[in-house]
Amino acid sequence: MTGRGQFITFEGTEGVGKSTQLANAAATLKALGVDYTVTREPGGTPMAESIRELLLAPRDEPVNDMTELLLMFAARAQHLHTRILPELEAGRWVLCDRFTDATFAYQGGGRGVPAERIALLENLVQGSFRPDQVILLDAPVETGMTRARHRGELDRFEQEAVAFFERIRRTYLERAAADHGRYHIVDAAQPLEAVSRDVTSLINRLVSRS
Repeated sequence: MTGRGQFITFEGTEGVGKSTQLANAAATLKALGVDYTVTREPGGTPMAESIRELLLAPRDEPVNDMTELLLMFAARAQHLHTRILPELEAGRWVLCDRFTDATFAYQGGGRGVPAERIALLENLVQGSFRPDQVILLDAPVETGMTRARHRGELDRFEQEAVAFFERIRRTYLERAAADHGRYHIVDAAQPLEAVSRDVTSLINRLVSRS
């Protein structure tokens, strides 16, 4: 395959299986002969990973909402310009665990930061760049949090109250409803085999359309 690669992001609340489905999507692309790379946000480069550690570490000091928002976009700027865009220009597909939809959901819906403020930073850091396709893994919050607790120690975000994640889920679904062409909702409450089958089918369709 030639030309610019596709930027595919995986979104959802905690415990919906993004890591598992990223690996599944990567295996599907490999089987189809599509060159790809897998990355994550916040993170994806050494500097951005350092910012991720700052963001996720539980701490006694309260983290101001604006501090959190600016750190998210600082990591994103580094990730986008030093890894994502070069990979896409080289013709590789980029599979990313979260991107700016997560900021609108977590810092916007969850924290209550005005969407206009987030959009201002989105345009500053990204210009007109947006994901080509967004795969939203959706499950009831209690289902996801039960899974997250079974993974081990919770990070700073995972320790938030259920109401926080309910707002996040609602924001994700609202964004998906506003742009059916780019967003693909997958029922992540299904058994793993069914979720994987749905994601595999979706990746196959996206490749056939590219």
